[in-house]
Amino acid sequence: MPLSPMMQQYQRAKEAAGEALLLFRMGDFYELFHQDAKDAARLLGITLTTRDKHKQPGEGDGPVPMAGFPHHQLDPYLAKIIRAGRRAAVCEQVEDPKQAKGLVRREVTRVVTAGTVTDDALLDPAASNYLAAVCLGEDSAPAGLAWVEASTGRFYASAVPRPQLADELTRIGAAECLVAETLEQALPAEVGERLAVTTRPAWAFGAESAEAALAAQFGAKSLEGFGLDRSRPGHTQAIAAAGAVLDYLQETQKASLAHVERISLVEPSSCLQIDAATWRSLEVTSTLRDGRREGSLLGVMDRTATPMGARLLAEWLRRPLTDPAAITARLDAVGELVDHGALSADVREELRGVYDLQRLVARVTTGRASPRDLSFVARTLARLPKLKAKLTGRASDRLVAIEGRIDLCPDVRSRLEAALADDCPQSPGAGGFIRPGYDGTLDECRELMAGGKQWMARYQAEEQERTGIPSIKVGFNKVFGYYLEVTHAHRDKVPDEYLRKQTLKNAERYITPELKEYEEKVLSAEDRAIQIELRIFAELRDLVAAAGSRLLAAADALAELDVLAGLAELARSRNYARPNVVDDPVVNIQAGRHPVLDVTEPEGSFVANDVACDAAKGARSEGPGTREGSEAESPWPLAPGPSLLLITGPNMAGKSTYIRQTALITLMAQAGSFVPAERATIGVADKLFARVGASDDVSRGQSTFMVEMVETARILNTATRRSLVILDEVGRGTSTYDGLSLAWAIVEHLHNSIGCRTLFATHYHELTSLAGPLPGVANRSVAVQEHEGRVVFLHRIVERPADKSYGIHVAELAGVPKAVNQRAAEVLADLETKADSDAPRQPGIAAGGGSLQLTLFETADHPVVEELRTLDLNNLTPLDAHRLLAEWRERV
Repeated sequence: MPLSPMMQQYQRAKEAAGEALLLFRMGDFYELFHQDAKDAARLLGITLTTRDKHKQPGEGDGPVPMAGFPHHQLDPYLAKIIRAGRRAAVCEQVEDPKQAKGLVRREVTRVVTAGTVTDDALLDPAASNYLAAVCLGEDSAPAGLAWVEASTGRFYASAVPRPQLADELTRIGAAECLVAETLEQALPAEVGERLAVTTRPAWAFGAESAEAALAAQFGAKSLEGFGLDRSRPGHTQAIAAAGAVLDYLQETQKASLAHVERISLVEPSSCLQIDAATWRSLEVTSTLRDGRREGSLLGVMDRTATPMGARLLAEWLRRPLTDPAAITARLDAVGELVDHGALSADVREELRGVYDLQRLVARVTTGRASPRDLSFVARTLARLPKLKAKLTGRASDRLVAIEGRIDLCPDVRSRLEAALADDCPQSPGAGGFIRPGYDGTLDECRELMAGGKQWMARYQAEEQERTGIPSIKVGFNKVFGYYLEVTHAHRDKVPDEYLRKQTLKNAERYITPELKEYEEKVLSAEDRAIQIELRIFAELRDLVAAAGSRLLAAADALAELDVLAGLAELARSRNYARPNVVDDPVVNIQAGRHPVLDVTEPEGSFVANDVACDAAKGARSEGPGTREGSEAESPWPLAPGPSLLLITGPNMAGKSTYIRQTALITLMAQAGSFVPAERATIGVADKLFARVGASDDVSRGQSTFMVEMVETARILNTATRRSLVILDEVGRGTSTYDGLSLAWAIVEHLHNSIGCRTLFATHYHELTSLAGPLPGVANRSVAVQEHEGRVVFLHRIVERPADKSYGIHVAELAGVPKAVNQRAAEVLADLETKADSDAPRQPGIAAGGGSLQLTLFETADHPVVEELRTLDLNNLTPLDAHRLLAEWRERV
């Protein structure tokens, strides 16, 4: 038998939804059917039941699996669906059931995926949520990469060298990645492991159609004005990827995308290149252990006052600059706000009253804004005049530019403030959000609605006097409307024009033509008031949407101001110094501190250290290497330092902290921040590499040592003289000889073939002997103090190699049983004695404690070996050979 009209409607919606879970609105519930219901019951923990359970298969719809939840719980259930890696299609009732003739019309109004979420309840206000797309060309061609934040309209494209694709996606932190269905297997394996991959038809990546669609979206004749030119390498792929993103947004949002009004080209060379391994190990935006923001570099640096600023700060840390002039422009603005504390405080106070204008405008243009959203736009606009005035006459170029980009939008503000009540509801259907006096007809309707009590009191008094029934009462309920109630005692006095409506135990209820007319007038006034408010709301929403470009420009300016003011507050509160940014590949830091540990450790407990590393071989630029007139102080006089620092010392002493803080200070400086140091000269790095720690990659069959070598190989193959490299314990994942040999060769290659700034922390003390033959290598170690058999780690970097590893002392601190430590000390003493006597037999390796790692597994020479070396085999009889073998066996 055919399906019922309702299930036919559902079936059509399900065909449009595809693999997404279809949330089918039925009255006050969203329902799911068939396999979707079974999946939802498992994923969401809701009850699985059956529709038409009394029917047998073949009778109409028959028993159909069904599950559902109340409509007001949509957001939390959508969040669960997205976290489970699924998509959801929301099918709404798109007409008023009261006015529908027959079945209420329903349509899929949006498809929610990991990368297209726009609902505030599903988003982290402080984090961007990107949808990315990848277009892969020929093997040697750059990959096209595009990414957009649907909730704000920020849209980017880039041509990325194929080997860097996974790194870029890691840096972006995309939630979802689109790829042509024919090329899914060509994506780097780690991409599919770290984010949701959605395949799209190959035609969605057509470059010509993409260029036309993008130009139409931005109201331009071509994309050249946005820096995208198909004659440039990789730009065809970048345009194709951007077109796929736009097509997917149109398919899923099913609404205007007016807030996506431009696309920005990101040149890889314009920002510090950071690979995925480095990004994770340095914990820039999230911690390695639990992926949380707290405890990361971003977590301790974020002093912003708005969600817009918080998201932009994360973007700055994801893409530190490589242009000294651009970096200096940011530092100038931060410096001006640091120097003018009152200005910075006033700016931050005003910004605290600013709402997330970027996401508000996006909700307005997509038709999903509420009256409360419009009121937040008005409140934000009310803050702009003071902020703009504070920036008038500033000295730094960035602050001047920000002041010019803040459009006060007085026409929008005045209209919103005049129309909207102080406290607006979330739903426009509730009414009551238009201010009295804004619309005369609305005021009349409200007066009619509010005057009900006075009218009833007057009418009741008139009827009591006219009928002579003193107990007559006028009342109202939702079932019968207005009525006159007369007790049975006065039944005989009821006029003929009273029409009986309801009989009660002790009274009768009546209506009159006059009462009925008033009732219709009041009820129609209520409906008219709602319709008037909805009309005004639509007009206000259209007004804000029309000003979307101006509002987004102001929002971007506010976000940048927020970041700059937050960095100034950070610098002032943590006593940071302005770095001197130069072109030369140098790192000179005086009393540098780890930016995270400096905050999380007890106040004053962190030990600051200096760094002097110079790949310029003595070359120097004059001044800050930026624009003329910069306020940056000149570099303090320092002799040219080594290009490679070999850092030795025990575990827990601070080697890893020292090298990490150097990398993080460099990253902060290139992002435009002051840094935790007394002074710092930072030469702009093109790439930052960190080989720190390792773990197995079981999914790809890679051991810890394999992972270590893959990451090291990438550094050696791609680092340049302008790069900054930090390496920690390279070679420790294999045997002593193999590891030492590899570490030795890696140091030589970094010094001789690349010449980049390198901090190399190691336990292989043998490497310290390279400081003589290799002129750019210098030894550093972490100072240790021994007192009465106890060891104190001073966490101070000194200019000498370490003489011991102090591993047994670290084991003692870790709680290893005392007996084990005592036995280890005995074995160590024995090995040291043997090492001293055997040292001359180890060519090329320094004597002393450094040779222990070799002698531990080395077979010492025996007198029998010497006799074997001098044995004259040509004159040896079989009997003599037998005698010698017997003798040697006894001696061995």
